[in-house]
Amino acid sequence: MTNINSLDPGASPLDYYGYELRRHREAAGLTLKQLGGILSYTGSLVGQIETARKVPTPEFSERADAALGTDGMFSRLVELVLRSRLPAWFQQVAELEMRAVAMCTFHTHLVHGLLQTTAYASAVLGALDKADLDDRVSARLARQRIFEKSEPPVFWAVISEAAVHQEMGGRETMRGQLAHLLSYEGNPRINIQVLPFSAGGHAGLQGSFDLFRFHGDPDIVYTEGYGSGHPTANPDTVKDCSLRYDHLQAAALSLRDSAELIRRVMEERYGEQRDSDGDPVA
Repeated sequence: MTNINSLDPGASPLDYYGYELRRHREAAGLTLKQLGGILSYTGSLVGQIETARKVPTPEFSERADAALGTDGMFSRLVELVLRSRLPAWFQQVAELEMRAVAMCTFHTHLVHGLLQTTAYASAVLGALDKADLDDRVSARLARQRIFEKSEPPVFWAVISEAAVHQEMGGRETMRGQLAHLLSYEGNPRINIQVLPFSAGGHAGLQGSFDLFRFHGDPDIVYTEGYGSGHPTANPDTVKDCSLRYDHLQAAALSLRDSAELIRRVMEERYGEQRDSDGDPVA
């Protein structure tokens, strides 16, 4: 167990967060239980965060800022904490997402992480390994805060129809995930197209990839393997993937038709099942 008295605030963003939380709590003259009561969390949870045994959430951080009068410090810190909890090989990608002014993504079998719901992300990340699952899900969802920036990136996602049908986490999880995709209808900065099965052979047969664009910096292409990521600014690779993406968008359904396909799959494949009397099936 970590000894808070010897906690090194320079050891990691999580240690620094815990150190500062304890320092501000004690300065306010509050016990763990008292601060927990104010935040609507248990004193035990506050203690676990202070000792770097539990990862804070953005919601916890917002409440801590309000209770301790820290002017958004914990809300800013939690972004660093959550980013540090991503796999080391993926942290550079999270930085690219933060800096990009535009992203073009193609995924063959999953909904992109920036568009995932909590339940869907939990099913994906927990498919093989459930260790620290809540923390890993929180770290993934925290990346979606880029859409809350004053000037969020323009995001284009082409997803294979297979990703819409692939059942992750059960029917309710998929229904919620597809409804989440539909919630972006009409948002000019988040655009989702489905590449239908009927497209046949297409420009993305080699696999998923992301294309990042920046102000004043070269474009970067990112591809991913098992436990590794491969970003590159090689001009030939960027040119090739940009051309492939143009063809994928041309082969994909329009934004409106994509939404209709998603809605149809949500209702027909993942809609609420009923028995012969019309009652929902448990």
